[in-house]
Amino acid sequence: MNGNILASDIQNFIEKHLKSDINSLILKGSPFQDVSIQELANQIIAKEKSEKKLPTWFGTTNIYYPPKISIEQCSSEITASYKAQLVEGTSLIDLTGGFGVDVHFFAKKFQRVVHCEINEALAATVAHNNKILKNTGVTCFAGDGLEFLKNSVENFDVIYIDPSRRHDVKGKVFLLKDCLPNVPENLDFLFEKAATIVLKNSPLLDIQSCSNELKFIKEIHVVALKSEVKELLFILEKNYTGSVSVKTVNLGVTPEQHFDFTLGASPIVEYSAPKQFLYEPNAAVLKSGGFQEVAAQYKLSKLHKHSHLYTSEELIAHFPGRIFEVEESFKYNKKLVKKQFPEKKANIAIRNFPKSVAQLRKETQIKDGGDIYAFFTTNVENEKISIRCKKILL
Repeated sequence: MNGNILASDIQNFIEKHLKSDINSLILKGSPFQDVSIQELANQIIAKEKSEKKLPTWFGTTNIYYPPKISIEQCSSEITASYKAQLVEGTSLIDLTGGFGVDVHFFAKKFQRVVHCEINEALAATVAHNNKILKNTGVTCFAGDGLEFLKNSVENFDVIYIDPSRRHDVKGKVFLLKDCLPNVPENLDFLFEKAATIVLKNSPLLDIQSCSNELKFIKEIHVVALKSEVKELLFILEKNYTGSVSVKTVNLGVTPEQHFDFTLGASPIVEYSAPKQFLYEPNAAVLKSGGFQEVAAQYKLSKLHKHSHLYTSEELIAHFPGRIFEVEESFKYNKKLVKKQFPEKKANIAIRNFPKSVAQLRKETQIKDGGDIYAFFTTNVENEKISIRCKKILL
């Protein structure tokens, strides 16, 4: 961490060049003796990336920014705030602290928070920013969080972990046991130090696979931001033996979309041809795997077991996803699609269909955009169909 970056003239330079062309700026070199142009460029890029994702940091004077990858990988303020509402207590330890966004929001609820970060430079950056942000209840430790916990006599109410999916030997991995730290291997020890564990995972990991590697799962949260899944959260409670609640949320939309169900439930679902209204679940619901549950709870019919599109005669206004009014549905025939969409423009989506959007556009010469939506899917009779509809804005 180069403290010279915090000088007022250098901070003014960074602020002035937030919208500048970075490549051109680098070619000019640094106008400051104690700060390189590479350091300046990183501060500018990282701060610019924080404007929407981390508005508190962006709007605070004298924040020191880490390499841009740390900004790209950290939680957004919206998702961090959501996580902070899920747990309670007086003390929490974050074993894999990163840029400290989650810790900042946990500190609003917990009297004592410990931030552990194995990268010493990043740990120093977070310690500095915590002072600027007045996170007085946060203690920063530069080192391995798991080793810190093993050497500590202190117990905590909550342990928070965001394991790295990049393994030194195996590269990018998709099992919890291959992530760092290895949570399944250390789970018994972790429960000696806290009664509640919050485990954050990448949305690329499989929910069922993660569930098989863990125990005492109380809740699984699938967190999307503007219909893009950002995080999978597993809340573990020591000796918990009850049913597992799956909670999906789509943040950043108005109103927020929530859908909850019990893991393992298998309600009976009705199937139907497209009716007056068509429903497409948001990304969090789709990631959760609650395909039957969403049909049962909202009293909808499904088009096909694997299509994950739903339909009804009456409008269900608070569905967690997009809602469309069906104009027509057709048995798919690539020669007739052009006639079915005479505007030559439509928003095409596929669900359980053998062709890609790009293939369909090439075949039909239908351009992207406009008010018409075209869903290409499979119906209950295993026929390929296209559905022409308009989006309902509520």
